[in-house]
Amino acid sequence: MNDIRGKQVLITGAARGIGYAFARAFVDEGASVMIADRDIERAETAAQSLGERCAAVLMDVSDQSSIEQAVQTTIDRFGRIDVLINNAAIFTAAPIVEIERADFERCFSINVAGTLFTLQAVAKHMIERGGGGKIINMASQAGRRGESLVGVYCASKAAVISLTQSAGLNLIPHRINVNAIAPGVVDGEHWDGVDAFFARYEGKKPGQKKKEVGEAVPFGRMGTAEDLIGMALFLASSASDYVVAQTYNVDGGNWMS
Repeated sequence: MNDIRGKQVLITGAARGIGYAFARAFVDEGASVMIADRDIERAETAAQSLGERCAAVLMDVSDQSSIEQAVQTTIDRFGRIDVLINNAAIFTAAPIVEIERADFERCFSINVAGTLFTLQAVAKHMIERGGGGKIINMASQAGRRGESLVGVYCASKAAVISLTQSAGLNLIPHRINVNAIAPGVVDGEHWDGVDAFFARYEGKKPGQKKKEVGEAVPFGRMGTAEDLIGMALFLASSASDYVVAQTYNVDGGNWMS
Protein backbone atom coordinates (compact mmCIF):
# COMPACT_ATOMS: atom_id res chain seq x y z
CA MET A 1 0.00 0.00 0.00
CA ASN A 2 2.84 2.38 -0.80
CA ASP A 3 0.50 5.18 -1.92
CA ILE A 4 -0.41 5.65 1.74
CA ARG A 5 2.89 7.47 2.12
CA GLY A 6 2.32 11.21 2.46
CA LYS A 7 -1.41 10.88 3.20
CA GLN A 8 -2.93 13.02 5.94
CA VAL A 9 -5.18 10.90 8.15
CA LEU A 10 -7.70 11.75 10.87
CA ILE A 11 -8.74 8.89 13.18
CA THR A 12 -11.39 9.37 15.85
CA GLY A 13 -11.31 7.47 19.13
CA ALA A 14 -7.66 6.64 18.44
CA ALA A 15 -6.07 7.00 21.85
CA ARG A 16 -6.32 3.25 22.42
CA GLY A 17 -7.53 -0.04 20.97
CA ILE A 18 -8.42 -0.36 17.30
CA GLY A 19 -7.96 3.34 16.61
CA TYR A 20 -4.45 3.35 18.04
CA ALA A 21 -3.54 0.22 16.07
CA PHE A 22 -4.69 1.98 12.90
CA ALA A 23 -2.70 5.10 13.80
CA ARG A 24 0.46 3.08 14.32
CA ALA A 25 -0.02 1.20 11.04
CA PHE A 26 -0.61 4.36 9.00
CA VAL A 27 2.43 6.07 10.51
CA ASP A 28 4.49 2.97 9.69
CA GLU A 29 3.27 3.26 6.08
CA GLY A 30 4.48 6.85 5.87
CA ALA A 31 1.27 8.77 6.57
CA SER A 32 0.76 11.62 9.01
CA VAL A 33 -1.94 10.91 11.59
CA MET A 34 -4.08 13.04 13.87
CA ILE A 35 -5.25 11.07 16.89
CA ALA A 36 -8.61 12.52 17.89
CA ASP A 37 -10.08 11.53 21.22
CA ARG A 38 -12.07 12.97 24.11
CA ASP A 39 -9.31 11.72 26.45
CA ILE A 40 -6.74 14.28 25.34
CA GLU A 41 -4.06 13.21 27.81
CA ARG A 42 -4.13 9.65 26.58
CA ALA A 43 -4.29 10.87 22.99
CA GLU A 44 -1.20 13.02 23.47
CA THR A 45 0.67 10.11 25.04
CA ALA A 46 -0.34 7.89 22.12
CA ALA A 47 0.75 10.50 19.58
CA GLN A 48 4.12 10.98 21.28
CA SER A 49 4.72 7.23 21.14
CA LEU A 50 4.31 7.27 17.35
CA GLY A 51 6.74 10.08 16.54
CA GLU A 52 6.78 13.41 14.80
CA ARG A 53 4.28 12.54 12.06
CA CYS A 54 1.58 12.02 14.65
CA ALA A 55 -0.33 14.63 16.68
CA ALA A 56 -3.32 14.68 19.01
CA VAL A 57 -6.48 16.76 19.19
CA LEU A 58 -9.36 16.91 21.65
CA MET A 59 -12.52 15.66 19.98
CA ASP A 60 -15.91 14.69 21.36
CA VAL A 61 -17.96 13.37 18.43
CA SER A 62 -21.20 13.94 20.35
CA ASP A 63 -20.54 17.70 20.25
CA GLN A 64 -20.81 19.54 16.92
CA SER A 65 -18.46 22.37 17.83
CA SER A 66 -15.85 19.86 18.99
CA ILE A 67 -16.10 18.01 15.67
CA GLU A 68 -15.68 21.20 13.68
CA GLN A 69 -12.78 22.44 15.80
CA ALA A 70 -10.94 19.12 15.60
CA VAL A 71 -11.36 18.89 11.84
CA GLN A 72 -10.10 22.46 11.40
CA THR A 73 -7.16 21.81 13.74
CA THR A 74 -6.22 18.78 11.64
CA ILE A 75 -6.39 20.83 8.43
CA ASP A 76 -4.33 23.61 10.02
CA ARG A 77 -1.70 21.12 11.18
CA PHE A 78 -1.43 18.91 8.08
CA GLY A 79 -2.78 21.17 5.34
CA ARG A 80 -5.54 18.75 4.33
CA ILE A 81 -7.32 15.53 5.23
CA ASP A 82 -6.99 12.68 2.74
CA VAL A 83 -8.40 9.89 4.90
CA LEU A 84 -10.94 9.84 7.73
CA ILE A 85 -11.49 6.79 9.91
CA ASN A 86 -14.67 7.12 11.97
CA ASN A 87 -13.68 4.84 14.84
CA ALA A 88 -15.11 6.51 17.96
CA ALA A 89 -17.94 4.48 19.47
CA ILE A 90 -19.34 3.13 22.72
CA PHE A 91 -20.90 -0.21 23.63
CA THR A 92 -24.11 -0.52 25.59
CA ALA A 93 -26.33 -3.46 26.49
CA ALA A 94 -29.53 -4.18 28.39
CA PRO A 95 -32.62 -6.34 28.09
CA ILE A 96 -35.28 -4.58 26.02
CA VAL A 97 -37.49 -3.84 29.04
CA GLU A 98 -34.56 -2.21 30.87
CA ILE A 99 -33.27 0.09 28.12
CA GLU A 100 -33.14 3.68 29.34
CA ARG A 101 -33.77 6.59 26.98
CA ALA A 102 -30.68 8.44 28.18
CA ASP A 103 -28.47 5.44 27.39
CA PHE A 104 -30.09 5.05 23.94
CA GLU A 105 -29.58 8.73 23.15
CA ARG A 106 -25.94 8.68 24.28
CA CYS A 107 -25.17 5.61 22.16
CA PHE A 108 -26.80 7.05 19.04
CA SER A 109 -25.24 10.46 19.66
CA ILE A 110 -21.75 8.94 19.52
CA ASN A 111 -22.08 5.91 17.25
CA VAL A 112 -24.49 7.32 14.65
CA ALA A 113 -24.61 11.13 14.84
CA GLY A 114 -20.89 11.23 15.63
CA THR A 115 -20.13 9.17 12.55
CA LEU A 116 -22.46 11.20 10.32
CA PHE A 117 -21.40 14.68 11.35
CA THR A 118 -17.68 13.90 11.44
CA LEU A 119 -18.05 12.41 7.95
CA GLN A 120 -19.98 15.50 6.88
CA ALA A 121 -17.37 17.94 8.19
CA VAL A 122 -14.52 16.11 6.48
CA ALA A 123 -16.49 15.61 3.26
CA LYS A 124 -17.13 19.37 3.04
CA HIS A 125 -13.38 19.96 3.27
CA MET A 126 -12.62 17.28 0.68
CA ILE A 127 -15.17 18.72 -1.76
CA GLU A 128 -13.87 22.24 -1.33
CA ARG A 129 -10.26 21.12 -1.74
CA GLY A 130 -10.97 18.82 -4.66
CA GLY A 131 -9.11 15.63 -5.43
CA GLY A 132 -11.36 13.24 -3.56
CA GLY A 133 -10.57 11.25 -0.46
CA LYS A 134 -11.31 8.12 1.55
CA ILE A 135 -13.72 7.82 4.47
CA ILE A 136 -13.83 4.59 6.48
CA ASN A 137 -16.59 4.00 9.01
CA MET A 138 -16.35 1.37 11.72
CA ALA A 139 -19.47 -0.78 11.74
CA SER A 140 -19.73 -4.19 13.44
CA GLN A 141 -21.08 -7.68 12.97
CA ALA A 142 -23.66 -6.42 15.51
CA GLY A 143 -25.03 -4.23 12.74
CA ARG A 144 -25.75 -7.29 10.61
CA ARG A 145 -28.22 -8.87 13.05
CA GLY A 146 -30.14 -8.36 16.26
CA GLU A 147 -28.84 -9.73 19.54
CA SER A 148 -31.08 -10.44 22.49
CA LEU A 149 -29.32 -8.23 25.04
CA VAL A 150 -27.62 -5.74 22.73
CA GLY A 151 -30.54 -4.07 20.95
CA VAL A 152 -29.37 -0.46 21.09
CA TYR A 153 -25.78 -1.13 20.07
CA CYS A 154 -26.88 -3.44 17.24
CA ALA A 155 -29.28 -0.78 15.97
CA SER A 156 -26.58 1.89 16.09
CA LYS A 157 -24.18 -0.18 14.02
CA ALA A 158 -26.92 -1.10 11.55
CA ALA A 159 -27.40 2.64 11.12
CA VAL A 160 -23.68 3.05 10.43
CA ILE A 161 -23.92 0.46 7.64
CA SER A 162 -26.91 2.29 6.15
CA LEU A 163 -25.20 5.68 6.43
CA THR A 164 -22.17 4.24 4.69
CA GLN A 165 -24.33 3.19 1.76
CA SER A 166 -26.09 6.54 1.46
CA ALA A 167 -22.96 8.64 1.93
CA GLY A 168 -21.03 6.44 -0.45
CA LEU A 169 -23.55 6.96 -3.21
CA ASN A 170 -23.88 10.67 -2.53
CA LEU A 171 -20.16 11.48 -2.36
CA ILE A 172 -18.62 9.30 -5.06
CA PRO A 173 -19.27 11.95 -7.77
CA HIS A 174 -16.70 13.99 -5.82
CA ARG A 175 -14.36 10.96 -5.87
CA ILE A 176 -14.82 10.53 -2.14
CA ASN A 177 -15.04 6.80 -1.40
CA VAL A 178 -17.08 5.96 1.69
CA ASN A 179 -16.86 2.37 2.92
CA ALA A 180 -16.95 0.55 6.24
CA ILE A 181 -15.34 -2.28 8.18
CA ALA A 182 -17.49 -4.65 10.25
CA PRO A 183 -15.29 -6.35 12.85
CA GLY A 184 -16.47 -9.38 14.77
CA VAL A 185 -15.55 -9.86 18.41
CA VAL A 186 -12.28 -8.01 18.98
CA ASP A 187 -10.26 -8.53 22.14
CA GLY A 188 -9.26 -5.50 24.19
CA GLU A 189 -9.73 -3.74 27.50
CA HIS A 190 -13.38 -2.97 26.67
CA TRP A 191 -14.14 -6.67 27.02
CA ASP A 192 -13.87 -6.46 30.81
CA GLY A 193 -17.10 -4.46 30.84
CA VAL A 194 -18.77 -6.62 28.20
CA ASP A 195 -17.89 -9.78 30.09
CA ALA A 196 -19.19 -8.32 33.34
CA PHE A 197 -22.50 -7.49 31.67
CA PHE A 198 -23.02 -11.05 30.46
CA ALA A 199 -21.92 -12.41 33.81
CA ARG A 200 -24.76 -10.39 35.34
CA TYR A 201 -27.53 -11.20 32.87
CA GLU A 202 -26.59 -14.74 31.86
CA GLY A 203 -25.28 -15.93 35.20
CA LYS A 204 -21.83 -16.68 33.83
CA LYS A 205 -18.56 -16.71 35.72
CA PRO A 206 -16.08 -13.88 35.04
CA GLY A 207 -14.22 -14.66 31.82
CA GLN A 208 -16.65 -17.40 30.75
CA LYS A 209 -18.49 -15.36 28.10
CA LYS A 210 -15.25 -14.13 26.58
CA LYS A 211 -13.94 -17.69 26.36
CA GLU A 212 -17.18 -18.93 24.78
CA VAL A 213 -17.28 -16.11 22.24
CA GLY A 214 -13.69 -16.70 21.17
CA GLU A 215 -14.20 -20.44 20.78
CA ALA A 216 -17.33 -19.88 18.67
CA VAL A 217 -15.47 -17.91 15.97
CA PRO A 218 -14.85 -20.21 12.97
CA PHE A 219 -11.24 -19.00 12.84
CA GLY A 220 -10.83 -20.31 16.38
CA ARG A 221 -10.17 -17.15 18.36
CA MET A 222 -11.31 -13.60 18.98
CA GLY A 223 -10.00 -10.97 16.65
CA THR A 224 -7.34 -8.42 17.48
CA ALA A 225 -6.99 -4.82 16.43
CA GLU A 226 -4.11 -5.88 14.21
CA ASP A 227 -6.42 -8.20 12.25
CA LEU A 228 -8.26 -5.11 10.95
CA ILE A 229 -5.24 -3.16 9.73
CA GLY A 230 -5.00 -4.72 6.28
CA MET A 231 -8.58 -3.80 5.40
CA ALA A 232 -8.13 -0.24 6.68
CA LEU A 233 -5.00 0.24 4.58
CA PHE A 234 -6.75 -1.20 1.52
CA LEU A 235 -9.77 1.09 1.86
CA ALA A 236 -7.49 4.11 2.33
CA SER A 237 -5.38 3.32 -0.73
CA SER A 238 -5.87 3.74 -4.47
CA ALA A 239 -6.44 -0.03 -4.68
CA SER A 240 -10.00 0.64 -3.46
CA ASP A 241 -10.83 3.49 -5.85
CA TYR A 242 -13.64 1.47 -7.48
CA VAL A 243 -15.07 0.30 -4.13
CA VAL A 244 -18.10 2.36 -3.14
CA ALA A 245 -20.60 2.15 -0.25
CA GLN A 246 -19.51 -1.30 0.92
CA THR A 247 -19.18 -2.79 4.40
CA TYR A 248 -16.51 -5.47 4.70
CA ASN A 249 -16.69 -8.18 7.33
CA VAL A 250 -13.38 -8.85 9.08
CA ASP A 251 -14.58 -11.28 11.70
CA GLY A 252 -12.93 -14.67 11.36
CA GLY A 253 -15.93 -16.12 9.54
CA ASN A 254 -18.70 -15.11 11.96
CA TRP A 255 -20.91 -13.56 9.31
CA MET A 256 -21.18 -14.20 5.59
CA SER A 257 -22.77 -11.68 3.25
